Amino acid sequence: MLEQVQWGDILLSGRYQPRDPAGARQWFAIAAGAGYAPAHNMLGRCHHFGWGCPKDLAQAAVSYETAASLGDLWGCYNLGILAMRGLGIPRDLPRAFALFRSSAERGHAKSMNLVGRFTEEGWCTARDPAAALSWYRCSAEGGDYRGQHNYATALLAAGAHEEALDWWSRAVEDATSDVLLAMDRVLHTLDGEQARHILVRVRARLASMGITNPDQPAVTDRACA
Repeated sequence: MLEQVQWGDILLSGRYQPRDPAGARQWFAIAAGAGYAPAHNMLGRCHHFGWGCPKDLAQAAVSYETAASLGDLWGCYNLGILAMRGLGIPRDLPRAFALFRSSAERGHAKSMNLVGRFTEEGWCTARDPAAALSWYRCSAEGGDYRGQHNYATALLAAGAHEEALDWWSRAVEDATSDVLLAMDRVLHTLDGEQARHILVRVRARLASMGITNPDQPAVTDRACA
């Protein structure tokens, strides 16, 4: 079953041979039919994004829920995203927080970042900046670029300038455009060679995405999901 999902990933990404989303979905469905939790998650992603099938958020939620019920951390996280945003299922922040908390406590870095955000803002839980910082740190150490950005932002606010820059430097290579824009908004206000060097890297990545005017304000300085 693992090999079936791995082969589906290859077909989905187009590594080694032409991309074949429909073929990928078929392999995920075969492995899911055998009860393999990660395959249910990948089948959910196919429905979520329309990979090899029509986009169907309600069906994505069904697949994610099955994956989560079988213990898959990504399925738990992805179902939480749908619940948080009201995609395919009714918006339900308490349920989203419970899902993120469940996967975060089992080591899922992206879920740790979102537990940090909920805790920082006091969404569905008591507001606790110290606990939020701890969750952001765990997410950052787990390799999540959003967690790294949020941890860096919190560190800068606490006066830990050099440590914040170190975490922003780590986040640059994997960050998506929304996080890069949020980083740009902060970095261009900072002095020092290290901040300027990171800013150059951030703008090079934005340029590679076709974003050549990053001076526009980012939507938020906190990265959510």
